[in-house]
Amino acid sequence: MAPLDLSADDAKLLKLISEGSKPAFDVLYTKYWKQVYNAAYKRVNDIERAQDIAQDVFVQLWVRASKSPIENLPAYLLVAARNGVFKYMEKESRYAALPDTVHEIESHLGRADANVLHDEFLKAFNELIDTLPTQQRIIFNLRFYEGLSSQQIADQLEISPKTVRNQMGKALATLRKSLFLLHVLLYFYQQG
Repeated sequence: MAPLDLSADDAKLLKLISEGSKPAFDVLYTKYWKQVYNAAYKRVNDIERAQDIAQDVFVQLWVRASKSPIENLPAYLLVAARNGVFKYMEKESRYAALPDTVHEIESHLGRADANVLHDEFLKAFNELIDTLPTQQRIIFNLRFYEGLSSQQIADQLEISPKTVRNQMGKALATLRKSLFLLHVLLYFYQQG
């Protein structure tokens, strides 16, 4: 077989990978490694973690290519990198839990101020959740208030687990931005 080059069509390479072609996999790996790594790195800001996430994405590609077709490889790889980041953050407990945030508020302020701020924070947080688009809000509530897995939510809402993960990612991104603003306001409140 003639050596494959980086300009080879992704669909052709994926077909070859599904047949167990290591050279085709190597071509895709070389072609997309930097993109996947950069997508992970910009979210975790850690070289080793980003490398691990990118490596996992390519392992998943190798396994998945033989099971089901991938129509848009660059999009698939970027979504897989983002999902890998979410898994890493969940595993490392990188999302600040609401009780942790409240405890942080209490430790920086007097108890009386903390109770008032706690109530205001919860009110603002619930209002923020109410502003999410309907599907994102439902998925967020099922995940965090009822503790359902992505698969359980998908089954209950009759949508794909991938849609659940995508909608959850969008909801978390919105909440993260708004919670960042709340932390900035808290900081200035503490300074004043």
